[in-house]
Amino acid sequence: MAGLSGDQVLEIDDKTEDIQNNINKDSNCDSNLTNREVIDKAGLVVRGEENSNNNNQGGERDMAPPASNSIHRSGSRPQLDLSKAAIQGSSEERDPTILLPNQSDDISHLALDIGGSLIKLVYFSRHEDRSIDDKRKKTVKERLGISNGNRRSYPILGGRLHFVKFETSKLNECLDFISSKQLHRGGIDSHHWNSEAPANENAVIKATGGGAYKFADLFKERLGVSIDKEDEMDCLVAGANFLLKAIRHEAFTHMEGHKEFVQLDHNDLFPYLLVNIGSGVSMIKVDGDGKFQRVSGTNVGGGTYWGLGRLLTKCKSFDELLELSQRGDNRTIDMLVGDIYGGMDYSKIGLSASTIASSFGKAISDKKELEDYRPEDISLSLLRMISYNIGQISYLNALRFGLKRIFFGGFFIRGHAYTMDTISFAVHFWSQGEAQAMFLRHEGFLGALGAFMSYEKHGLDDLMVHQLVERFPMGAPYTGGKIHGPPLGDLNEKISWMEKFVLKGTEITAPVPMAPPGTTGLGGFEVPSSKGGTLRSDASALNVGVLHLVPTLEVFPLLANPKMYEPNTIDLSDHSELEYWFTVLSEHLPDLVDKAVASEGGTDDAKRRGDAFARAFSAHLARLMEEPAAYGKLGLANLLELREECLREFQFLDAYRSIKQRENEASLAVLPDLLMELDCMDEEARLLTLIEGVLAANIFDWGSRACVDLYHKGTIIEIYRMSRNKMQRPWRVDDFDLFKERMLGSEGKKPQPHKRALLFVDNSGADVVLGMLPLARELIRRGTEVVLVANSLPALNDVTAMELPDIVAEAAKHCDILRRAAEAGGLLVDAMNNTLDGSKENASSVPLMVVENGCGSPCIDLRQVSSELAAAAKDADLIILEGMGRALHTNFNAQFKCEALKLAMVKNQRLAEKLIKGKIYDCVCRYEPAN
Repeated sequence: MAGLSGDQVLEIDDKTEDIQNNINKDSNCDSNLTNREVIDKAGLVVRGEENSNNNNQGGERDMAPPASNSIHRSGSRPQLDLSKAAIQGSSEERDPTILLPNQSDDISHLALDIGGSLIKLVYFSRHEDRSIDDKRKKTVKERLGISNGNRRSYPILGGRLHFVKFETSKLNECLDFISSKQLHRGGIDSHHWNSEAPANENAVIKATGGGAYKFADLFKERLGVSIDKEDEMDCLVAGANFLLKAIRHEAFTHMEGHKEFVQLDHNDLFPYLLVNIGSGVSMIKVDGDGKFQRVSGTNVGGGTYWGLGRLLTKCKSFDELLELSQRGDNRTIDMLVGDIYGGMDYSKIGLSASTIASSFGKAISDKKELEDYRPEDISLSLLRMISYNIGQISYLNALRFGLKRIFFGGFFIRGHAYTMDTISFAVHFWSQGEAQAMFLRHEGFLGALGAFMSYEKHGLDDLMVHQLVERFPMGAPYTGGKIHGPPLGDLNEKISWMEKFVLKGTEITAPVPMAPPGTTGLGGFEVPSSKGGTLRSDASALNVGVLHLVPTLEVFPLLANPKMYEPNTIDLSDHSELEYWFTVLSEHLPDLVDKAVASEGGTDDAKRRGDAFARAFSAHLARLMEEPAAYGKLGLANLLELREECLREFQFLDAYRSIKQRENEASLAVLPDLLMELDCMDEEARLLTLIEGVLAANIFDWGSRACVDLYHKGTIIEIYRMSRNKMQRPWRVDDFDLFKERMLGSEGKKPQPHKRALLFVDNSGADVVLGMLPLARELIRRGTEVVLVANSLPALNDVTAMELPDIVAEAAKHCDILRRAAEAGGLLVDAMNNTLDGSKENASSVPLMVVENGCGSPCIDLRQVSSELAAAAKDADLIILEGMGRALHTNFNAQFKCEALKLAMVKNQRLAEKLIKGKIYDCVCRYEPAN
């Protein structure tokens, strides 16, 4: 059985065969171990789950028991120790819980690339287990055909990959960092680590690079670990292949200061040339996973630049040298074509006057000493000389093998604009535009990531691009490339650290999720030397976030063309558009902070966290205004999600909680009257009234400044009635007649009802209670299964999947249609026993179900949805996307395999003008037949 190789099973009693059968049944291949539910308490609890691919016979070679009793620790995922295992709970359960009291997980979560200049770390930390044993969820999963435990809610067990670097000359600081986080012992988040735990004498960590040999004894002495040395080329290629296949916005081009992310076809990735620029340069032709050959290289690389630069300019660090080059003018020291030809081009052979004829050539004739030249000019000239030569040699090798794609990596580049421009220019120049230089956001971490993947059970092989989410927690703003200090231990320490900058009158404009260049990597700080100094990074630098591994995220199966799908409607590459939306977010920030603080009781601690959140998010906005591509390709959906993640980082889990509760109660109070009114109408009038109700109720949006102003002028019911009274067709986008024909038919022909409808709901209160629930009720009475799709995590005043069952249960008290459907869908806890017993009434009822969408944002990217939603989509033939975030900001142009109805009220004047050539409060009713 895959995942058990090397684990000796001891003390097998008469239950072990049952346990073994359960595990065999539930894990046919090793990749399923990623999705297992692990609860870190007295022992390890593993919930069984069926493999969705029953034809996979892999892993059978691992069935034989090992000869040794020692537990194998080489993987980065827990190996199962079945000693004294027992089935927990009723033996009648289909998938009983298995208790593994002796399970250990003190495995390596760390890999390093120790080069001559820099040390790069990749380390792993676990996600918290937040699973809830929810009977409602179990019933919904059974309705959707989801096996118990196989598809789980977000956030799910998985983990995070962190990226950090140090200068090799500061190796002791690197060792301190590893020790402080106990990375060599599974990390601080490992339950197996505590002050009294015995050290693992056989602990091994993976490393590559020359330093893996040079410093092996020091690692053993300081940390008590052995270095398992991995081949450098193997690691580089493995790391690059993983990033290019798994990270959506990993590769980009850079010409004349402009970054453009490249969408790669993973089926057409190979072959390519990988140029790794470290101390030296290696050029590798990559033909596939594990298939490569080093075809060339040069000894003139990053070490050359640093070494010569240090001798010529007296700079102490690599980053200081790079920073110096930004202020340089190489014309004072380089001999140009124009210098030779009297300022003229050499047009006969296509050389412009500004072309460098000889790097450092002017130093031959100038009667100057070294100190007479500006260090800035020397640094720039040196940078251009080395970059141009690397670019030319790379292209010649690509030409030799007929390769059109060249990827450049290594910490020589580190997002430095001029370095990338010079390499790109060289490749473009020598190839006459036929070849393209591309760069990687995680450029310096290829080797370390490849070393991490060399663990036997690293868990990354089978991950797809939709299963990885990059997030950008607030890190260390820095000044002059110098930040030093102890590791930040907790949120309080992070806030204290930020407050020190404020006391010094320092503007925080550069949140750095990873350790910034030139730092210890410890995430501490050094107080700025001058009051009012601005903390900035190189504007071109790309920030590397924390990579979250979420194995159960899936691509929404009803997208007509997933490869061409782009969720964002607004193009933020237009600087004026970017500036406008940044202003909107900044102006909304004070009100959001007030709501967040109030949601936590208005305590001093909440106020302190609120201030810190405001500074952190403002710093993110400042960073992105300076360099929009810093966090990858930027869209409005990314900005809104970044804001929600930042709130959660400062422990504001639901800023609008009390407001949502109040609005839900007010709306539920008037729901019975609305339903009675609807039931008195004929079906044509009722359908129009229902769509009008959805559009009118969508006015309630705490993310809109115009709507926030309305809240101050009336109650929720008053605003709803005002909105309903103003409903007048035709709407700005009005496909209602097409939708009506599909629902009611024409010329006496009754169409078949939809089999299943997915209703993507938006806001709490009137929006869901008086808008979407009555529409769901209408679909149910026509025989259509309804699945309400809501956020997994709170965002603004959006309703969540956790809140919806209680809202439905309250509404069901006043409506038999909703009650029967909710019972059939497992939403009414009091009726669960009847539902599970399969009573005739419930068996014949059309179910109303709730699933979470897998995200916590006002928008939705359908390339990454929960596995529950993907399963629910299997039999769906109608999608209803409601609200600005899900139907306008994102997915307005999305096409689906089934029918789609997009409903929203536009609550932003600029969006109305840009998108539908209308005005604020115009409505969209867009119906699209199956594509």
